[in-house]
Amino acid sequence: MKFYTRKLIKPEDLNANNTLFGGSLLRWIDEEAGIYAMTKLNTQKVVTKYMSEIDFISSGRQGDVIEIGLEFVKVGRTSITFKCEVRNYFTKKNIISIDKIVFVQVDDNERPCPHNLTMADFDNK
Repeated sequence: MKFYTRKLIKPEDLNANNTLFGGSLLRWIDEEAGIYAMTKLNTQKVVTKYMSEIDFISSGRQGDVIEIGLEFVKVGRTSITFKCEVRNYFTKKNIISIDKIVFVQVDDNERPCPHNLTMADFDNK
């Protein structure tokens, strides 16, 4: 798994327990995975289709630096699937794990459209 993005946990990212708010973390993951899908498919026309069960393993705290990792799982006709892990940059302790995040390439009418790529195409990108 490659870790592409780092985020600093700031006060506005905290919940009532003073730990990282899950909604903030999921927003960061969706954004990072979306950008990754766009760069791999060479288009901005992608949408989040599905996220599997989300496993919150540990908490992040204010001042922690986290990193978001993504790895290809599968390439479909119109979709690409990643798995994701987020960990504390310094301790390497896992914070969250998601087995499947699926993005679909869409046309101008927001309907799924083929990307005509295979897993071999992504191995070289």
